[in-house]
Amino acid sequence: MSQPATPHSSSSPALSVSSIMHNGLLFLSASFMLLCLFLVFCWVPTEQNLGVSQRIFYVHVPMAWLGMVSIVVVAISSAIHLITSKEKWDSFAYANAELGVTFITLLLVTGIVWTKVTWGVWWTWDARLTTTAILWFIFVGYLMLRAYGPKGSQGARYGAVVALIGAIDTPIIYMATVWWRTVHPEMNVGPLSEEGSLDSSMLITLMISTITFTFLYVWIMIERYSLRRSEIAIDELYQKIS
Repeated sequence: MSQPATPHSSSSPALSVSSIMHNGLLFLSASFMLLCLFLVFCWVPTEQNLGVSQRIFYVHVPMAWLGMVSIVVVAISSAIHLITSKEKWDSFAYANAELGVTFITLLLVTGIVWTKVTWGVWWTWDARLTTTAILWFIFVGYLMLRAYGPKGSQGARYGAVVALIGAIDTPIIYMATVWWRTVHPEMNVGPLSEEGSLDSSMLITLMISTITFTFLYVWIMIERYSLRRSEIAIDELYQKIS
């Protein structure tokens, strides 16, 4: 007598691969973080003028990179959502906005601490600091609008406008030290930085630190995106049964 067929989900191999990649990303993040800590505190030389306080640079710059990239991702994802009307893009934008405000907050905190040590004050209305603070308020405004503003497609449209303003602010932050006279250090990395402005070991450490925090950002973003999709599914189910 034949045995009944065992139920089998065709998506299980894909889920397995996704789980392996996700766990691998977490392992890479943790491994690179340990390497990064070793490089920052044990290998890279101490900067002659700023001393030990300069080591915050290897956290401060990756925070700036991820904070500015995230608002661009939010703007692009929001635009795709408006074009395609697919909810997944709106969830992706929302997840990146939450991460973006976290990283911009860390950027401001590390910058304020560094400012106190270097300039002797907690805050100065330097052009780059001010434009970064504006980006923080844009992130907060986006999240408040999505939480308390219109729901559905109308809220997504309003959020897209706010995200676009934030994306416009991003190149202004980067170019602030070029366009205005500021007390903020000149650009050490990027297409407009001077060649050789950083010691090779400092540059290597900065690149590894940036990669490390980027891995961490992507891992957290995947987690938050999945949670956001679950939240929406539960809300839809609640609306159907209520």
